[in-house]
Amino acid sequence: MTPLPAALGGRDLVAWRLDRERFAATWDSGEGAFLAGGRWNGKGTRAVYCSIDPSTAILEVAVHTGFAVLDTVPHVLTALTVTDPSAVHVVDPASVPNPNWLRPGIPGAGQQAFGDDLLRRHKFVLIPSAVSTHSWNLLFVASAAAGSYALRSQEPFALDTRLHPARP
Repeated sequence: MTPLPAALGGRDLVAWRLDRERFAATWDSGEGAFLAGGRWNGKGTRAVYCSIDPSTAILEVAVHTGFAVLDTVPHVLTALTVTDPSAVHVVDPASVPNPNWLRPGIPGAGQQAFGDDLLRRHKFVLIPSAVSTHSWNLLFVASAAAGSYALRSQEPFALDTRLHPARP
């Protein structure tokens, strides 16, 4: 069962990510971000990108791969629990030096350096999603956050086929 968020009486901070099935076992390696860089990290930083709700995690993947891939390639939805919520740094959107960094677009060097600095200083970083501005992403580097999070569950992901309908 999906745990309730704190606003509905839940107590745990749960984060979610969606990976291709072949990468499910290494979900917290940060390998993709390490090799290619990401919105909030440069190449060489093993950032793990999650969302604090499963629907945002799905959208974050869909924006890069499309719903056709999510419909036809096996994926796994992973949930993790942050066991030390006091280690989460919440980024106030007003504190981001360039407000365009919070909008969709190709990340720049300054944005990646800003994120790398946050990840060096904090075990977990909670930052607004560019895909869904009222949603939040949780980032961490597994080696720096070791002992402060735990795998909660992994399950096969099944896309609602209405998001990839047959052609009329």
